[in-house]
Amino acid sequence: MSEVLFDINLQQLPDEFLTGNWRVADRVLNQTDPASMLARAERFALQPGTVDVLAANQQDSGHWLVQRDALLNRPYLELHLGQEKTRALVTRLRRSRNGAESQLHLYFQSGMEMQLTQP
Repeated sequence: MSEVLFDINLQQLPDEFLTGNWRVADRVLNQTDPASMLARAERFALQPGTVDVLAANQQDSGHWLVQRDALLNRPYLELHLGQEKTRALVTRLRRSRNGAESQLHLYFQSGMEMQLTQP
């Protein structure tokens, strides 16, 4: 049985809450190119400063960082991969009390929406 998840205040989100191995649980492409690496991604491995994106029989690596807008302090995840560079607004992060389970919701510049889960 999965644990109860609690919403994290995004204005106070520590960057380390985003690290770890994430599985893509759901995605809505909207106007995103379905052939792009991010549109086909199945897993993300976010370690301090580095990211590995895994899709069926493909992998791309690069780096990532969290940026915040000046007005509301909303967190944006910036991804710099070999073939792609993009930003995604962190729209929701939910975690269990012990941090063993998490859900991360991202809204990309292209309009793609993605839900990631841990473990």
